[in-house]
Amino acid sequence: MKFLIFTFVGVVHLLSLGSGKAVCKHGITQRTLQEIKEEIASYEDVAKAIINLAVYGKAQNRSYERLALLVDTVGPRLSGSENLEKAIQIMYQNLKQNGLENVHLEPVKIPHWERGEESAVMLAPRIHKMAILGLGSSIGTPPEGITAEVLVVTSFAELQRRAPEAKGKIVVYNQPYVSYAMTVEYRVRGAVEAAKVGALASLIRSVATFSIYSPHTGMQEYQDDVPKIPTACITVEDAEMMSRMASHGNKIVIHLRMGAKTYPDTDSFNTVAEITGSKYPEQVVLVSGHLDSWDVGQGAMDDGGGAFISWEALSLIKDLGLRPKRTLRLVLWTAEEQGGIGASQYYQSHKVNISNYSLVMESDSGTFLPTGLQFTGSDKARAIMKEVMHLLQPLNVTQVFSDGEGVDINFWIQAGVPGASLRDDLYKYFAFHHSHGDTMTVMDPKQMNIAAAVWAVVSYVVADMEEMLPRS
Repeated sequence: MKFLIFTFVGVVHLLSLGSGKAVCKHGITQRTLQEIKEEIASYEDVAKAIINLAVYGKAQNRSYERLALLVDTVGPRLSGSENLEKAIQIMYQNLKQNGLENVHLEPVKIPHWERGEESAVMLAPRIHKMAILGLGSSIGTPPEGITAEVLVVTSFAELQRRAPEAKGKIVVYNQPYVSYAMTVEYRVRGAVEAAKVGALASLIRSVATFSIYSPHTGMQEYQDDVPKIPTACITVEDAEMMSRMASHGNKIVIHLRMGAKTYPDTDSFNTVAEITGSKYPEQVVLVSGHLDSWDVGQGAMDDGGGAFISWEALSLIKDLGLRPKRTLRLVLWTAEEQGGIGASQYYQSHKVNISNYSLVMESDSGTFLPTGLQFTGSDKARAIMKEVMHLLQPLNVTQVFSDGEGVDINFWIQAGVPGASLRDDLYKYFAFHHSHGDTMTVMDPKQMNIAAAVWAVVSYVVADMEEMLPRS
């Protein structure tokens, strides 16, 4: 029996030739998990170097400062807006100046919706000017607005039970916050369900874990076979107040005005940069965040932080003179908030090479102090990721959770590519999500440093391992 001896990452491996073992795509035999553990353990010094540079060295606070410069200068970046296109051009220049490779813009078509002027005033039982934020893709009201009595419900089921009361009224949803995944259904479907029973408009309690009289916007969806009615989010405080008023038998009347308009789809871009792989350049580890945001606040947390730690991951690796075996690709998505529009078009363009994607990563849940990594993949891939996360023991961020996900990478995950997302404090995240409060004040440079270090270590090690992550 002959053996070929070769060395990589400081570890010697023996590959049996003609032994009958399974051979991978690139002629490398399938290895035991123990052999893979040994390979990953050999990255300990590299991981420490990345951590030291990001958290304690010259790169500390860099992602925060870069982000602040962009969002303070450009502001929020709504799909279809001049602000978003300005930000894309700035990032294109930034990535080129950073010395990254293959920096380019990939054209996409994205939605263009504008909220216009909007207001809601309670006329009875007392005069009260309400804070509102129209929901994405909502139609506007007639120029004179809508004046109507209110029906307050706490669930879709209650709306169905009280359907005869809803015709000609404004439906107000005062649904309790259970989890984002469950409660967001009221924002997404609230207008359609209210229109089905004859309502003139719908106002949805903001999907938020905490409120200081802050409305939270987001996307909603119409159905072709259901009349379109104006819809907006209101504050938790106003939704609860109207619920109390209704329980006391008070008649509630609201005057609603919304100038929202939808324009034809417009041209935009996904922004791409790379560190080209040294051995398997056709293979890819993708790191990403989205550059667009809603039109309130600064889009600093959602998703400026995720986009900029993804850029920082490549910067850290470049600063250390590292070049992984496969290509590290940074993608800054556009029109994520409208349902991953830019990412969907990227997937359609690149899925022909899906077998070359080892891992897709997206940070879109904040860059607060991370607690670990969410991961979706085969059992063997999960075992490998647990070993990779052990390299982050100096930061005490070693856990691997289930359900790696992201609107922009779910296309790949559903097709079988392993996927990862950053895990941190979602309670805090949803206090600021899609609101005027999403500003640089929410961000913490030290926490961003740690998030960037996690992102860089994981992406580099997976990109540099001799074999791609195994799939189911």
